[in-house]
Amino acid sequence: MTNVLVIKANNRPDGVSTKMYEAYIEEAKKVEGVDLTIYDLFKEDTPYFGQELFDAFGKLQAGEALTEVESNLLAAKQKAMDAVTAADVVVLAFPLWNLTIPAKLQTFIDYVYSAGFMFKYSTDGQMIQLLTDKKFVVLNARGGFYSSPEAQPMEMSVNYIKNVFGGVAGMTLLDEVIIEGHNADPGNAQEIISEGIERVRASAQKLATVNV
Repeated sequence: MTNVLVIKANNRPDGVSTKMYEAYIEEAKKVEGVDLTIYDLFKEDTPYFGQELFDAFGKLQAGEALTEVESNLLAAKQKAMDAVTAADVVVLAFPLWNLTIPAKLQTFIDYVYSAGFMFKYSTDGQMIQLLTDKKFVVLNARGGFYSSPEAQPMEMSVNYIKNVFGGVAGMTLLDEVIIEGHNADPGNAQEIISEGIERVRASAQKLATVNV
């Protein structure tokens, strides 16, 4: 059985990355031997990562009582880490918002981007990736064209996700599907989206190739 964690990072019902998520789920359900877990970030209680979490760590070490906010933060962080731990494949469906990822997705990453979980350091200071047994899939939608050499440096969503899950955690990129330009080229928007959704469906079928 291949455990697949699908992270949905868009609560817009008509969002293109939402359509990508829906198509991926629909197709993945047809793949034999796949167990799907859905992690809808906009339905999860995910308090922002900040001083309260560091206070909670300190209180745990000192054996002191936690506030409700601190307890909720620790529970949310642990839930995110447990979800990644259980997954053989992590699928991220997210839009490009203001050149980067939605805040809800950033918070999820803040929870799991942790020394001792995603990576560690050797005695000589070299980073060691800790999640090399997992794969990840990128499903991204962006209304403009960011594939050109001129615009690509401005794109800080896919690049960031690939650096975190691939570069830091050591996961292998199983597939990447990007739908772009549907807002910049409204006359061809439906064709762009439809063609992209077909690539999403083909991507879900690649789950059949994962050996665990």
